[in-house]
Amino acid sequence: MDEEEAELRSPFPSPPSHYNNYTSHNLKLLTLLRERVGDQNADLGIVNQHELLSDQTDVPTWSLAQLEKPRVDWVLEEGHYSVFGDTWFVKETIPSLAELGGHQLYPPDPSVDRRPALLAVLRSMLVTYSNLTNAIVAPPPPPSSSAQPEWQRQLEWITILAQNLMAAANDLRPVQARGNLELMMQRQLELRREETKNIHSQCDTLEARLLELRSSAQEMAGSDQRLIAKPSSSQVQTSTAKVNVSLEDMLRWAEEVP
Repeated sequence: MDEEEAELRSPFPSPPSHYNNYTSHNLKLLTLLRERVGDQNADLGIVNQHELLSDQTDVPTWSLAQLEKPRVDWVLEEGHYSVFGDTWFVKETIPSLAELGGHQLYPPDPSVDRRPALLAVLRSMLVTYSNLTNAIVAPPPPPSSSAQPEWQRQLEWITILAQNLMAAANDLRPVQARGNLELMMQRQLELRREETKNIHSQCDTLEARLLELRSSAQEMAGSDQRLIAKPSSSQVQTSTAKVNVSLEDMLRWAEEVP
């Protein structure tokens, strides 16, 4: 039995040993047994299968009820089921210390303020620790004494007090997770606001730069138009010199013509 439980708790467990019982012959015997019992809701584990299946061969010594599928209604009624040696609850809840078989010293109702009870537990732990140190330095009891040592009683009580503190802290895990989620979402919101503010500032800077470039381009275009409309004095002198040279050449050319 210990080997089977260790195998079930293995990270890669082998199939249960009773999977070999699911043969075609045994499944037919199970169907026949259910028909002969008549009541579909009857518990096959309490009926005498050898008497009901006396005309059949190879009736196993173990109960054929082991071959039936798990009853979902039973699982829902019990509220938990076992898989690979671990117990799983149908509804995901955090069991209290009392439900786990411990000695709970604080109110089970989460709506009740637990701080006074937890403060009393903490004071009791400090006092018990002091008593434990006194019990350790005290002389040991005589060998003929059958009474439980004082240090052992104090140590058991410290264990109970520590279990209560840890269970109370575990009950606050959902509250802690909710608070951490709120802080994380607030931090994400602040980061997005900062990023949005930086983007807007960059956009404002780009818009101002574009306005400067647009005004500079307009000024340059206006200066170019003024230069085209009004030529410079050097350009006028150059054109006049060109015209004068061309007239002298024409007169010389006219004199040379016979």
